[in-house]
Amino acid sequence: MAALIPWQKNFASEISKERSKEPPQNFFKLKYSKKRFWLTTHEEEPFFSIGLNHFDPASLRYLENIDIWRNQFGGSTLQWIEKSIVPNVKAWAFNTIGWVQDVTVRTWAHSRSFTVDEYRTLNMPYCHMLPFTESHQWEKHTLHFDFFDPEWVDYVARSHCGALALEKNLMGYFFSDCPTWIHTRPHNQWRGPILDPKLLDSKTGQKAVRQLAKQYYKTIYDAIRRYDKHHLILGDRYEGNAPISMQVVNAALPYVDILSFQDFVNPVKTLKFFFKETGKPVLLADSAKIRWDTEPGEISENDGAWYAETLRKVYENPGCIGFHLCGAFHLNRARRYGLLDERQNVNEVNIDLITEANKKISDAIQRIKF
Repeated sequence: MAALIPWQKNFASEISKERSKEPPQNFFKLKYSKKRFWLTTHEEEPFFSIGLNHFDPASLRYLENIDIWRNQFGGSTLQWIEKSIVPNVKAWAFNTIGWVQDVTVRTWAHSRSFTVDEYRTLNMPYCHMLPFTESHQWEKHTLHFDFFDPEWVDYVARSHCGALALEKNLMGYFFSDCPTWIHTRPHNQWRGPILDPKLLDSKTGQKAVRQLAKQYYKTIYDAIRRYDKHHLILGDRYEGNAPISMQVVNAALPYVDILSFQDFVNPVKTLKFFFKETGKPVLLADSAKIRWDTEPGEISENDGAWYAETLRKVYENPGCIGFHLCGAFHLNRARRYGLLDERQNVNEVNIDLITEANKKISDAIQRIKF
């Protein structure tokens, strides 16, 4: 990373002094105990992250249901969070908001992140994604960002981490959702992967991959830690069913606290493999059993029985610290599946199975004593 100019050095130094005053026990941490990894809360209690992903109030602003948005929530996102998200998520026994951004139009950018005030209204644990790069496998319109650009990376960290650094409910930061390190999808082949996969065919190429990936992770790590000394770094959310270079993963290890994965095929196997290979705690950051081949107007069900079995199995993995369900909270016409439909009706069959599974894990964790 390029050297900081004088004012940046002074500012970063002052930020570091200010952050160091905040006792680290006020934040989520990692702990190895009882022959496994755990997250721990501010009270040093064991915590297994049972999360729900994807929350977008625009799902309540179709012409057919905007009356709910206006009459029940006063046209206010904060009221929607307070009156709908919080009571529903807690009733379903989730303890984490895994990632709020949602599919708006397929293969387009996801919806925006929450603001600090919106996160504070949640008043429960959450994770936040930092937009250092837009190399998501589902996104087809954006060129790869220059993540070696110190001004851009510092701006993102300053903008997001500077605002969130003292938030006790923030578990940690993600970087990119399913970054196309060495793979592409049909809709974004035009831009190519971040790294040419042919580099992996030679020792010289593998060295180049390691160097480039190290620069990426170190640049981001340094930027985050200038503004936030304590929150966990959850890293990229790797796609478990696309090629993943161990050169890239190994380059990340010194700069992330947890390895995060999306996997809609065999997440139990994926988490087991990467924990065994790296010894690093792992997070199932996005997974579900749903139909991807639905047509416009069709609705897919989030399979509650599959969820219960998968949650049980990943919890048995001594390296796994959580499972975040690919919800979404609301059904919308792009994602086509959700736990609440457009009129705020709950998917009764699957939500009962999901809730029961969550409560079993929560009850088991409450019996754990360090």
